[in-house]
Amino acid sequence: MKELFDSVSNDCSKLVTKKYSTSFSLAVKMLSPKIRTDIYNIYGFVRFADEIVDTFHDYNKEVLMEHFEKDYYLAKEQGISLNPILNSFQKTVNRYNIPDEMVQAFLKSMKADLFKTEYQTKAEYDEYIYGSADVVGLMCLKVFVDGDNDRYEELKDAAMRLGSAFQKVNFLRDLKDDFEVLNRSYFPNVDLGKLDAASKQLIIDEIEKDFDFAYKNGILKLPVEAKFGVYMAFRYYRRLLKKLKSVPSEKIMDTRIRISDPMKINLLARSYVKYKLNIL
Repeated sequence: MKELFDSVSNDCSKLVTKKYSTSFSLAVKMLSPKIRTDIYNIYGFVRFADEIVDTFHDYNKEVLMEHFEKDYYLAKEQGISLNPILNSFQKTVNRYNIPDEMVQAFLKSMKADLFKTEYQTKAEYDEYIYGSADVVGLMCLKVFVDGDNDRYEELKDAAMRLGSAFQKVNFLRDLKDDFEVLNRSYFPNVDLGKLDAASKQLIIDEIEKDFDFAYKNGILKLPVEAKFGVYMAFRYYRRLLKKLKSVPSEKIMDTRIRISDPMKINLLARSYVKYKLNIL
């Protein structure tokens, strides 16, 4: 009956994805059915860790994170957890031989959010981005290539750059909450209280370089099972960035940028046409 419990665990990770991110959930639906479950499982794990540090303000976040990490390693060692999110994630980790270094890097960045409020150097910023975003892209790539190490090595830089781009767009979109609610400032040498046009443009230029590299060197070369879903997420975030570019720097802290549901459907339809015509 372990199979039934595993199935329930997978369903929980899928539900977490759908409830917390309709956009990412839509992109995952565009992946091949044989890899969707494992991507849901990765998202469930990283989402719960992120929720601990970002939203559970009435609880001891440090203790929660400590228990979350400890319970994950018990699950990995024993091959089971009564926490369905950890149970499903450890199965994906073991199935695709996801290195523990990736999990540790991710948890390190999440734990940094418990106490670190400002990133003053590019080295600090890059380390945080690597743990919070790049390794998530690498975990997903492990699923996409399914043991093909040569293809993994070929695509890993692009996977990291795409993860970086997604995270930096999130930083720009969430400036107000990060700065005013969570008291965090991720962009080094940028005064978010007085964000000027030049500083904003430098950030956007950096993101666009990441997107261009990821598209040319990664998305176009992905296995067919993954290409359309990843391309859909890429198109969504590019549209978010386009909307962020149009907002004056002095107003970006007061504007909540989102993509409407009709626009998401429009992006999906147009992306599907390009994919089917092989003109990505």
